Amino acid sequence: MQPAFNPVILVHTIAALAALALGAAMFLARKGTLAHRMAGRSWAALMLVTAISSFWIRSSGSFSWIHALSVTVIALLAAAVHFAVTHRVRAHRRTIIGLYAGGLMLTGLFTLLPYRLLGRLVWGGLGLL
Repeated sequence: MQPAFNPVILVHTIAALAALALGAAMFLARKGTLAHRMAGRSWAALMLVTAISSFWIRSSGSFSWIHALSVTVIALLAAAVHFAVTHRVRAHRRTIIGLYAGGLMLTGLFTLLPYRLLGRLVWGGLGLL
């Protein structure tokens, strides 16, 4: 059974969508600037909110495999920050691209499956369910 739409799911969804938009903008912007560092901190905060809030979103009261991804996102965020601080640019870039692609885009596609809460809202709203 899917959880009902509640404030935690709303926070989780808004943070994920904001991270998706900010991340896309950052990929297009100049790197290494003060603006990049400030946007990066905001993006990391949004990703943390997304990952941490997921622990309060459970089907049938139990954790699922997706929660392992949340733990992975938190660990990779720490690694990405470490790489940035220690000026390991290539490692930082690879980690961020992986987080964006896997932690946001791929999982975002999973949320749009028709049997998931957001998928039902989107596809039902479009009249496709």
